[in-house]
Amino acid sequence: MGGNPICHVSGRSQPSRRPRRRRAMKARFRFGGWFLDGESRELRGPEGTVHLSPKAFALLGLLLESRPRALSKAELHDRLWANTFVSDSNLASLVKEIRRALGDPAHGSAFLRTVHGFGYAFCGEAADASRGAGTTGRGVSCFLNWGYRELLLADGETVLGRAQHWSYRIESPTVSRRHARVVLAAGSATIEDLGSTNGTYLNGRRLSGPAALADGDVIGLGSVRVVFRVVSAADSTLASAGPLIDA
Repeated sequence: MGGNPICHVSGRSQPSRRPRRRRAMKARFRFGGWFLDGESRELRGPEGTVHLSPKAFALLGLLLESRPRALSKAELHDRLWANTFVSDSNLASLVKEIRRALGDPAHGSAFLRTVHGFGYAFCGEAADASRGAGTTGRGVSCFLNWGYRELLLADGETVLGRAQHWSYRIESPTVSRRHARVVLAAGSATIEDLGSTNGTYLNGRRLSGPAALADGDVIGLGSVRVVFRVVSAADSTLASAGPLIDA
């Protein structure tokens, strides 16, 4: 017999199609105390690397890449299981797996939002760490250094605070939930207090407005001290993507 072969999907006869090749997610994202690396396919958190199944890792990457847009269940099914019929329970199971890994409850979630009757969205603060944070355009990167950790800053705004959903979570009772922000833009780096209780300090002086940052500057966030570093991209390494913890 001639004509196209027929495959049966969900009880309906449809022309078979060659499976669509899915684009590998190579981006890197920071959110809360977490770091997702699409190239190494690792999810690292405060306690180190956390295992996710390949589909759950892909789902988290899709939601991060699309934030804050909500993705429908149909679109997620097409992206994760192209030309294959699976029930909605498969998608719900992946969402549960991600929430377990992140310690993110379904009610009051800091990262994944359920859009009832539609799909899911990433609802937290996140930064694209694929981009270097060069402030001079000469192949440099900017970091916050605390002890042995070097925490890469991305272009744009990075919020520092005790709340888990900010870019860098700083676990100290002297740090406000939304304490300060570092902004990398237009060839410069600045820091600004965000109305914190215990203040933001730059080299020992309490800030009353935005201030420029230079390599080696010491930033005080309550009792926490971190150092702003500008280093050659060839010499820099991302030692950790965990939260800053005041010991």
